[in-house]
Amino acid sequence: MSIPQNTDKQALISRLAHDIINLGRNSLFIALRFLDLAFFQFTLEEDRQIEGLRADGRTVFYQPLFIIREYQAEHQRPARLLLHSVLHFVFRHPFVGEKIIRPYWDLACDMAVENSIAEAGIKQAVTARQKQQQDYLFRLKKELPLLSAERIYRYLLDQKPDAEELAAAARLFFQDEHELWYGVGGENTAPNEQETARQTSDAPQPEREKTEGGILPLRLPPSEDKELAERWQQISETVKTDLETMSREWGESSGAFLQNIREVNRDHYDYADFLRRFAVRGEAMQIDDAEFDYIYYNYGMELYGNMPLIEPLEYKEVKKIRDFVIAVDTSASCAGETVQLFLDKTAAILRQTESFFREIRLHIIQCDAALQSDALITSTADFRDYLAKMQIKGLGGTDFRPVFDYVDQLIAGRQLTNLKGLIYFTDGYGRFPARRPAYETAFVFLDEGREPPPIPPWAIKLVLDRREMERLPGLAAGRIHGEKVENEWEKEPQ
Repeated sequence: MSIPQNTDKQALISRLAHDIINLGRNSLFIALRFLDLAFFQFTLEEDRQIEGLRADGRTVFYQPLFIIREYQAEHQRPARLLLHSVLHFVFRHPFVGEKIIRPYWDLACDMAVENSIAEAGIKQAVTARQKQQQDYLFRLKKELPLLSAERIYRYLLDQKPDAEELAAAARLFFQDEHELWYGVGGENTAPNEQETARQTSDAPQPEREKTEGGILPLRLPPSEDKELAERWQQISETVKTDLETMSREWGESSGAFLQNIREVNRDHYDYADFLRRFAVRGEAMQIDDAEFDYIYYNYGMELYGNMPLIEPLEYKEVKKIRDFVIAVDTSASCAGETVQLFLDKTAAILRQTESFFREIRLHIIQCDAALQSDALITSTADFRDYLAKMQIKGLGGTDFRPVFDYVDQLIAGRQLTNLKGLIYFTDGYGRFPARRPAYETAFVFLDEGREPPPIPPWAIKLVLDRREMERLPGLAAGRIHGEKVENEWEKEPQ
């Protein structure tokens, strides 16, 4: 029995397509050794039911004829397609927050990946369309210092491009299909144009803010895929470490790769929880429910009517802040409005979480290359007055050492007796002390789209998202942002 000719043809097409895409993977593996773990996480499998290429985190599915035609048009195209799809998972794009506008997210992810490939200058993946993309990306870089998917997505939310503009950009940056990211019938299936317009234009601002704030949170996938999400988180962190090790060899071409991987793998903190680590133990006037015996209380009330046999303790041991130092960098590179924003939000968090003892010693120190001022805060009223009258002094260079020398003098003079820690708000460009201080120190940065400079190993680094900070309730928001708000400091602590 003879084998049908079309069967031979299909087998030839399958073998040829497999050889082409496997050749592309091997060439990329040689050029990008830091991605070896990511490349070989995938198996390659043909799928004649699709039109192009797609991936689910375990398998790359491809249409054989599509791969052959792409190779005929440009030999580098299959490698570019494969690299593009793999980088989506390295940057953890498929594990996205539940509330997104899919056309915006798909475009943002494609832009971030294509920009990373272009900046890396990988000759095995250079295609003609890359030149057309560069004109668009050049204009976008004027608005965004870092082209990560999250930042591009927020930019699209703000700009609200019309359907025609969105479709044109999608055609320019489209490489692979994203259907497997969302699942059939899931909440994130693609909306039509009317639904997209309704979500972007008519949605209440609080709903839009849920998708705008900070790095989009990872969505926990179904139980069978939770392991996959965790696996790609590990791979992404490994790639980050390997690329940082090889960054000298790659030079500036590794910039977009590193920025995207660092952004998605950056630790995120609750700023209020972070401040609590600087608290010390002490007694405060507060009912201690943990030490209260309800049995004797109820027995007395039942026996005598209005006479409990035991009263709750009026003092409770709690952890609050007694001595604390906040230093602010007032050099020319650290904007005054940014400093005001940080102090305003910090004060609000401390006030709302009742993190202060009633008697406190809080030093707010301004310093550029030299110590400029020290304001001693001993009450909530002092803090309120300081925020109302604060003037930024300095605007010169940056040297962190004068602050630490000054704090050491305060400790030696017993003006600070229970100092737990110091928070230094800065952009990071300055000279650090040569030795570790006797108290915990944290350097706090606002995320401006750049990787903060390295800090000494004895210090804590905290990067806060500016948009998240701006949405926190503040005390002096009316002065900083031009809005009239209620002043929470007028209320006495409970």
